[in-house]
Amino acid sequence: MPSTTPMNPVPKGMLWTGRVLSALVTLFMLFDGTIKVIKLPAAMEGTAKLGYPLTEVFPLGVVVLVCTLLYAIPRTAVLGAILLTAYFGGATATQVRVQDAWFIFPVVIGMLTWGGLFLRDDRVRALIPLRRN
Repeated sequence: MPSTTPMNPVPKGMLWTGRVLSALVTLFMLFDGTIKVIKLPAAMEGTAKLGYPLTEVFPLGVVVLVCTLLYAIPRTAVLGAILLTAYFGGATATQVRVQDAWFIFPVVIGMLTWGGLFLRDDRVRALIPLRRN
């Protein structure tokens, strides 16, 4: 399913900006999920530092990869964005709980996730109409 309809085309600049933002989010989350699935030391140390059992690293990686793949597929991108938003909410809460100043990072990634989708998908723009004054 295309991200635009012939009756309501997305301007090329907006479409490509959305694609680039979505690609950056996708690449970052694929990296994040992959290092968890293969249990790289950085992922293991980071998870332990946040107070989670190391047995949760692999399942978290799988969840991240599934959500990211759903986001990357145009037909399921909205579902993927919703699921990634839930993941980012948990990441934000975890960062706040351990009083890490980087708590803003998952918030920014979440904003980029929806910003990219908003710019490239007219169905999302129809749900979230921004008005000009």
